[in-house]
Amino acid sequence: QVQLVESGGGSVQAGGSLRLSCAASGYTYNSYCMAWFRQAPGKEREAVAAIYTIEGTSYYADSVKGRFTISQDNAKNTLYLQMNSLKPEDTAMYYCAAGPRVVPWYDVYEYNYWGQGTQVTVSS
Repeated sequence: QVQLVESGGGSVQAGGSLRLSCAASGYTYNSYCMAWFRQAPGKEREAVAAIYTIEGTSYYADSVKGRFTISQDNAKNTLYLQMNSLKPEDTAMYYCAAGPRVVPWYDVYEYNYWGQGTQVTVSS
């Protein structure tokens, strides 16, 4: 059974940093595309960043480029999202997602598995 468990969310002031983690189990981690999505109240879920675990290729939404970094620890089957220079508009529930064949990386419907989410709140 595939499980994705996020952690690391919290409240921070604008300009601060947080690191999210996603522990994966139940499948061959390094054969998937792993991603972070976020959803703010009243808005659609949007892709934040993704990494193809075998190639190590990563992608970012324009809104987070230069501020967020996605990374992985294959030995621990764990995905990370380092978020720096946080802005109030980054406030959302952040979800980890995984899929075996994901094209394009930002398509929410391409991902088979989802975590329960972790809340990130950025105050001004």
